Amino acid sequence: MLIVVGVIAILAMLVVPAMDAALEAARASAARTALLDSVTLAVRRSSTAGVHVVVCPGNASGGCRNSIDWSGGWIVFSDLDADRKRHSGEPVLHQQPRLSGKVHLRSTIGRTKRVFQANGGNAGSNVTFTLCDGRGASRATTLIIANDGRLRGARASIATALACLSPA
Repeated sequence: MLIVVGVIAILAMLVVPAMDAALEAARASAARTALLDSVTLAVRRSSTAGVHVVVCPGNASGGCRNSIDWSGGWIVFSDLDADRKRHSGEPVLHQQPRLSGKVHLRSTIGRTKRVFQANGGNAGSNVTFTLCDGRGASRATTLIIANDGRLRGARASIATALACLSPA
């Protein structure tokens, strides 16, 4: 009986970390997909409805947060008066809840929102996000969103990966 318990304990020590890593990878992938879905929605809505659409960290009740940390969730809303702020008459098109597990999503300094103009494009420059999770800095990636909403990924530098893992 002791041998069986010992074998089970050893197997558990091997399986639990692998399961945690797999869960973190799945959560990070879900966060990447959610960000891409939100940007795609914003581009599509702005170009078809002819209105400005904002994607920013925040929620429907509080509007945008002035933060580069998107881990707490984000919103996509029609900015009918093009002032980059959500007012009560401006519809929320999507609200992304807080990211789960140890997943963090951060944009570059000074880039606290993404605004898509009535033609579906963005007058600003590309924005870079860093996506990291509980697997550590070596697994962090950057997600670069072009003005037209295209998303591409790259390996994060060690400095941006470590900053992503640090509390905001």
